[in-house]
Amino acid sequence: MLTLHPSILERDGKKAFAVLPYEEFQSLQEELNRYEDLKELRGAKTQEESAPVTALNAVRDQLQV
Repeated sequence: MLTLHPSILERDGKKAFAVLPYEEFQSLQEELNRYEDLKELRGAKTQEESAPVTALNAVRDQLQV
């Protein structure tokens, strides 16, 4: 779990911006990238769910390995 320590800046008495230490920003960015990768992987797996497959033993037999 990522722990963040934001500083909240206000404008006209209302919360307007959250400022993070740079290291936390980088960590957050990496987590978001991993999440996006995971979403893409899951989407690809769903698309390929009904694709034909060949068992490894069958491929070995075909290649005579």
